[in-house]
Amino acid sequence: MFDIKKSTMDLGGKTLTLETGRVARQADGAVIATLGETVVLCAVTAARSVKEGQDFFPLTVHYQEKYSAAGRIPGGFFKRERGATEKETLVSRLIDRPIRPLFPEGFYNEINVIAQVLSYDGENEPDIVAMIAASAALTISGVPFMGPIGAARVGYVDGEYVLNPTLEQVKTGDLDLVVAATGDAVMMVESEAKELSEEVMLGAVVFAHNASKKIVNCIIDLAEQAAKDPWELQPVADQSAAKKKLKTLIGKDLTAAYKLTDKQARQNAINDARTKAREALADLKESDPAQYLGTLKLVKKLEAEIVRTAILKDGRRIDGRDTKTVRPIEAMVHFLPRAHGSALFTRGETQAICTTTLGTKDAEQMIDGLNGLHYERFMLHYNFPPYSVGEVGRFGAPGRREVGHGKLAWRALNPVLPTKDEFPYTIRVLSDITESNGSSSMATVCGGSLSMMDAGVPLKRPVSGIAMGLILEGKDFAVISDILGDEDHLGDMDFKVAGTSEGITSLQMDIKIAGITEEIMKVALAQANEGRAHILGEMAKALGETRTELSAHAPRIETFTIDKSKIREVIGTGGKVIREIVATTGAKVDIDDEGVIKVSSSDPAQIEAAINWIKGLVEEAEVGKVYNGKVVNLVDFGAFVNFMGGKDGLVHVSEIRNERVEKVADVLSEGQEVKVKVLEVDPRGKVRLSMRVVDQETGAELEDTRPAREPREGGDRGPRGPRRDGGDRGPRGEGGDRGPRRDAGDRGPRRDRGDRPRREEGKEDGGNAGLPSFITDN
Repeated sequence: MFDIKKSTMDLGGKTLTLETGRVARQADGAVIATLGETVVLCAVTAARSVKEGQDFFPLTVHYQEKYSAAGRIPGGFFKRERGATEKETLVSRLIDRPIRPLFPEGFYNEINVIAQVLSYDGENEPDIVAMIAASAALTISGVPFMGPIGAARVGYVDGEYVLNPTLEQVKTGDLDLVVAATGDAVMMVESEAKELSEEVMLGAVVFAHNASKKIVNCIIDLAEQAAKDPWELQPVADQSAAKKKLKTLIGKDLTAAYKLTDKQARQNAINDARTKAREALADLKESDPAQYLGTLKLVKKLEAEIVRTAILKDGRRIDGRDTKTVRPIEAMVHFLPRAHGSALFTRGETQAICTTTLGTKDAEQMIDGLNGLHYERFMLHYNFPPYSVGEVGRFGAPGRREVGHGKLAWRALNPVLPTKDEFPYTIRVLSDITESNGSSSMATVCGGSLSMMDAGVPLKRPVSGIAMGLILEGKDFAVISDILGDEDHLGDMDFKVAGTSEGITSLQMDIKIAGITEEIMKVALAQANEGRAHILGEMAKALGETRTELSAHAPRIETFTIDKSKIREVIGTGGKVIREIVATTGAKVDIDDEGVIKVSSSDPAQIEAAINWIKGLVEEAEVGKVYNGKVVNLVDFGAFVNFMGGKDGLVHVSEIRNERVEKVADVLSEGQEVKVKVLEVDPRGKVRLSMRVVDQETGAELEDTRPAREPREGGDRGPRGPRRDGGDRGPRGEGGDRGPRRDAGDRGPRRDRGDRPRREEGKEDGGNAGLPSFITDN
């Protein structure tokens, strides 16, 4: 029934297996990729025809993690996988970005790539496996895919590169880098690093590329066994004549437009040129609509030719800069008065408002996935409203692009955050892009760094970011710094680098051509280093170092530790005590299994009240120490005083004043604030207190002027003396005062006792003998 084909290889000490022919046989291409016990199925389907009037490539990639892969049932009401999670969105982009440039120009058939995680071993991340499976499925499907590509994850542990690192190695190491590449060149890079040098980062990319080459060969081996016949493509029509006609018609207009440095003026001029072309081609639209659309698409090629030629030959860019100059920067902090931290970062025509909000542990983001529930204390959210580019469009929930840009900025800032012990706050950075003309994600990095410093987050060092571009024609290339939006669209590479003065924290690269060489990457990294240093200098003009004080509107968090045996006293039965503390003081209280307590509030008085309450619950009363207390109950012999949170002690009536107190209620009342000294704590924990030896105004100890009581001989009761012989009863004698015993005759004859049992020796008179049987029967 099944025609199964396989290809295997070693990947980082584990066996990678690619299999086809068993599952999803109706798809154009389907591959099951297995690494360890992680299994991913990827199926590719493609439309056989192009929709009428379609002039773009509709490639859609979906990545889905099945909870059953890890032996879990999804949470929530519906108990099934629903919309894509953030991780699923990011991995979908990770697959999409390197394969999209490898389809031929003019190929507009719709393609669907679906990768599903079927098994997860908790050790081998499924994202890399899914990328490999997608590449293999496309390669054997017969669609015009100019791959395959390989993918590899690289870590950096103890100065050594590690291929296919475990989750623990990634966590404890200095690098998490993912590379996708063909056999000839790198197509995509995504990474997070702990301030590594350009040399180390470049070495990691090369290391990953070498591993990817082996994966490419493994896929080719599978394709030689199972690939379907390649599709026949329609020959690309010769459009040189149409392009020449278009250049004659609007070439000068476009050249003049791209000399305008203002974005809006430039866009208006370009739109005028396009309108001119449409009007001139009105007759063609009626006679041959397909040719009309194809000719209009040449306008973009004409624009690219003008821009790229100016950069390569003249070194002049759209806005007049050279290839290395960064646009003017204006940064300011404390932009918003009520935000915990805020910054307005403007670079040329790109602008971001970044705010930082600090919260307690309760505000951590709960994330449910294949590895189970975990909590994230640092969040960064990126928004790109349509007005930022002067357009009308959808406004609402974030799309894939916004999720991806936000995660890139998150990776850039995460390595410089303080540990939870150093700064026990939950941190949320929000970036709202208000203007955009290239590199808004790097503006988010710069603005996010400044806003956290403004909020008092003790970053290791400030972080800046820059986007680099590439123009490549044959062997000639130019790397450009701080690219504009048009340079991004018309160029060959989007290369983003973020980091501190000490090294790189994040690197992302997307290639729009068939890959770049190590030489080009080396030049781009060196040039990016210069740009980052310049931007850090401009940021320092706004705020050179982290503020030492938090905003007055931010919560304060105080941390201390109690003995683990006292945790239950703080929590109380069913959480009664801790809820009372929170409700009464207004502060938030968190306690973990190790006895670490975090008390938070924006009001210092609330924090102090909660801390004092908790310490009173767990502190042991110290004999001789004076405490503030409150009378909680009056009794005839004294008053009970609460003096240590939940602890009460007794002030005996004799310890209220030096003089005699006849009635306690005449001197004290419930709720009255008093000062007491601990006289004694007995073995059962009962506390004896005194008010009379403490100045009730100042709390100072007073000298005990009451004379000590002299003990009486034999104790307070005195000696008992000798016992009287017989007492008042007199001698028992023969009847004593009771008179003579009556003669038995007066009592009548004695009843026969029959077999009544005799009293047991030593048993008291009156036992059960002689009682009715209904009482004595058991």
